[in-house]
Order: sequence, then C-alpha cells, then structure tokens
Amino acid sequence: MTFNPRGFDFLKDVDVRLSVELGRTDMKLKDVLALGEESVVMLDRLTDELLDVMVNGKVIAKGEIVTQGNRFGLRIVEMAGADVASDAAGVL
Repeated sequence: MTFNPRGFDFLKDVDVRLSVELGRTDMKLKDVLALGEESVVMLDRLTDELLDVMVNGKVIAKGEIVTQGNRFGLRIVEMAGADVASDAAGVL
C-alpha cells in the first residue's frame, strides 16, 4: 500500500452530520411526556448568545441564525480554536 503524498484529499467526499444546537435543558421524563402543542421549554442559552455548530457531535464553530426567504440559515461567526491559535501566536 502506498501513501498518497497529496494529503487527505480523498476524505473530502466523506459524509458528515452538521448540526446547530440552539440550547439544552434537563427535564424529568414525566415532564417530557407532558409536552404538547403550545408547550414552552426554556433552554440554557440567552437570545444573544452564539449557537454551537457541530460536526458529528464535536463543536467546530459558533454561529448565528439568519433567514433567507422563508428558510433558516447559519452565519459562521468564529471557528473553534481560532482564539487559542491567535493567543499562542502572541506568546511566541
């Protein structure tokens, strides 16, 4: 078997699951079972906080909701680890 010197280009076509997390909450099962139309579930996030953008369950970025026509979209505001990389560069 030979290693492809061009890197990992072959991985670019692998399907992954991208999801956006609006918030979380802990609930008792009896409260979940009582949910119905018009129920309101309070989440742990404030309205002005950025949302977590995840690939296969791992946070890769932060973003905000946008609308285009009658659909939701996502604007990436910052990539995960970007502040760590810039902090490390400042130390050198």
